[in-house]
Parts: sequence; C-alpha cells; structure tokens
Amino acid sequence: MKRILVTGGAGFLGSHLCERLIRDGHEVLCVDNFFTGRRRNVVHLLEHPYFELMRHDVCFPLYVEVDRIYNLACPASPVHYQFDPVQTTKTSVHGAINMLGLAKRVKARILQASTSEVYGDPEVHPQPESYWGRVNPIGPRSCYDEGKRCAETLFFDYYRQHRLDIKVVRIFNTYGPRMHPNDGRVVSNFIVQALTGRDITIYGDGQQTRSFCYVDDLIEAMVRMMETPAGFTGPVNIGNPGEYTMLQLAETVLRLVGGRSRLVFKPLPADDPRQRQPDIALAREKLGWTPTVPLEDGLKETIAYFRRLHEEEGLPA
Repeated sequence: MKRILVTGGAGFLGSHLCERLIRDGHEVLCVDNFFTGRRRNVVHLLEHPYFELMRHDVCFPLYVEVDRIYNLACPASPVHYQFDPVQTTKTSVHGAINMLGLAKRVKARILQASTSEVYGDPEVHPQPESYWGRVNPIGPRSCYDEGKRCAETLFFDYYRQHRLDIKVVRIFNTYGPRMHPNDGRVVSNFIVQALTGRDITIYGDGQQTRSFCYVDDLIEAMVRMMETPAGFTGPVNIGNPGEYTMLQLAETVLRLVGGRSRLVFKPLPADDPRQRQPDIALAREKLGWTPTVPLEDGLKETIAYFRRLHEEEGLPA
C-alpha cells in the first residue's frame, strides 16, 4: 500500500484515477478546489477507509506526507480555462512548482498530466514525443498550452537539477462518464445537444480530426507509467490513434442517441488545431499499452451516464 496524492482528484480524469488506486489497495488523498471538479464524482468513495478528500488550491503550498503524486490539477477545456486565463496559467505553473517542491521534500515520485495541446496546431502528423510543437504563445488558448509546456519544463529542470523522480504523460482527447456537461468539449457537447434535442454545433467544415481515448484506457496507461523504472521520465503520448472527423463523431452520436437534432456549422475558433493524432509507439514499447475500448462502445457508456445525469439534475439548456 502506498499513500498517493491526486491533485484535481474530483475532476473527470482524477475521480477515475482515485477509484482505480483505491481498487488497487492504496491510500488516496484527493485534493481539489472544485472549480471544475465535482463532489458527486467522488461521493461514492467518501466512506472508504483509505480515501480522504481535501479542498485545496495547488497554487498554494501543500504540506502532507505521501509516496506518490499524480498532478492533474488544471481546467482542461477551453470554456473553463479561458474563463480566467491568468488563473489557468498560475494553476499549471505555480501548481507544478508547489507539487515538485512537495515531491522533493518527501522524496516522492511525481507524475505530470501534460497534454497534446503542447503540440499546438501541428505540422507533423501523427505527433511523436520528439515533435516540439507549433503553439501560438499569445493566442486565446495559450494560457493552457503554454502553462502545460512550462510545467513540463519545470519537471525536467527538477529532474536534472535535483534528480527528482518524475514521469510526464501527454494526454490526448479523452472521454467517458463524469465529463462535465458544461465543459465545451466536443464529445460532451454533441451528447448533451442530442439528448436535449438541440442542434448539434460543428465548428468549421467538420473535417478537422481528433483521436478519442476512453477514460478507462487512459487511466490504465497513467498507472503503468507511474510504475515504470526510475530514470524513465517520458514524456509519453497517451491516446487512441484512431482518427475521426468531427462530422463522423457527430453522426455517430446522433445515431446512438436518436432524436431529431440537426447539424449546424459555425466558424472555427482561433488556434483550433486541424489535426490531432498521437503516435503511441513509445507507450506500446515502454508501457506495454494499447487502448482497447472501441469508440462506439465508449460512447454508449458516456451517453448512458449523461442520460442518468439528465434524469437526476437536468442538462444545460
């Protein structure tokens, strides 16, 4: 049993990770400031003897004793990270500094949840970890993109300067139950719009592509990465290399949900990448990992979750 800190632990990915770590027999300290995290995501864990929930913002130091740290804290969808872009950058940068400082003090291994957004609007396809990216440093998305890039810099400087035991993963589009219904991401947007009978909004011509990884596959890769030998730092791409256009995704969601929603097209937002697909050769080699959940199966689980949420709480109008 290890004592493991998960920052952003009440969020979409964090709650699934907490659940997995508890199931694996560890003691979990879940930290969240509840900006985008939701208490309902971890309410089923609150009575577990090895689970603890703490309201805390990683922009401030945290003094606890742990063996492992998963640093997931940061709003991850444009509608949330653009709400307060200065705070988004602070969360990535100050949060990384504070968690790295904690890891250094208690000699803990620490994993950074980075993002495919470090590649920006890529000129290389698919994107390998060796690609440095094409990011607009002054655009409306840069608070998130550059914040995560800076966090990676800090992790590798702590590794070189202090020999800290670090791991870095770059997460590509992930979906599944417990996505925030208002997060503005394409999977949740399409499902919520279809369930509530509204038009499905496609930005641009719908030919831009994304690769969608089901949350269970993603969590499996993160856990495997944490347990790789010391000295293997990454970064490692984690995502599903299956590539779909936005039009294909919308049509699949419509078919699975049913209803009479129409597809409507709107202008593409600034700096929105045209293509995004991970090269996961390194994950296959070092983690022995390949995603296993087909898109349609994962969408069915996600739609079922949003149906239940609609019945219990209603969905945004």
